[in-house]
Amino acid sequence: MIEEVNFHIGECESMKKYPTKLFYIGNTKLLTNKKISIIGSRKPNQYARHKTQELAQKLSNAGVCIVSGGAIGVDAISHKAAGSSNTILVSATGLDKRYPAINSTLIAEVERNGLVMSQFEKGSPSTKYNFVLRNELVVALGDVLVVTYADLNSGSMRSVEYALKMGKEIYVLAHRIGESAATNKLLEEGKAKAIYDIDTFVSMFGKSSIMVNKSSDDFLEFCKTNPTYDEALAKFPSRVFEAELSGEIDVRNARIYLV
Repeated sequence: MIEEVNFHIGECESMKKYPTKLFYIGNTKLLTNKKISIIGSRKPNQYARHKTQELAQKLSNAGVCIVSGGAIGVDAISHKAAGSSNTILVSATGLDKRYPAINSTLIAEVERNGLVMSQFEKGSPSTKYNFVLRNELVVALGDVLVVTYADLNSGSMRSVEYALKMGKEIYVLAHRIGESAATNKLLEEGKAKAIYDIDTFVSMFGKSSIMVNKSSDDFLEFCKTNPTYDEALAKFPSRVFEAELSGEIDVRNARIYLV
């Protein structure tokens, strides 16, 4: 059920267009939690995809609620990694629509377990200006802003402008020269701080004792038996890919070995 919430976004009087109404489906208690907004490209590279997933998951495990915009790419990765019960998805349309359609299953899960919000009435379409307003609200809801991958002149950089006006700290992933040109430029200009170690970053904002994801433990225990790659993939499809990228496992002769 779509409901209207009377919620003041603290310390964001500098919003260019403060929403007169906010509509929601889900758990508004998440609004009182520590929140970090994670945004970025719809087409991040493999490194950014993996590190976005790791960052959002570890922040969520440490009790931080993840805010993003529900788009493909960095947004969707962030919502999924945080878990549907600990994420706020800000929509650029009325809440009678689940946009983009490719993320409709994800949006439905967040509606059931987390919080989906919008400043737009039922029937509002996905116009270019609505995305601009959505991005500003995503930034406003978070205590800080993290941009994990962005190109120059992208929508993510417009969000950065909002964060600067609101006086929010901005963090970016450390990237190689020639990748994520926009975030590297922010570092060069001193407008953002680099995340060199995700666990260190999480410890700044999350609980002092970071909770360990049980499924990760189960996966590593399973890998001690040196299963075949196909067996591991069938049981832990997303975790296998993550562990390969992070170097936790080694695949030799179609079998998995812990590193």
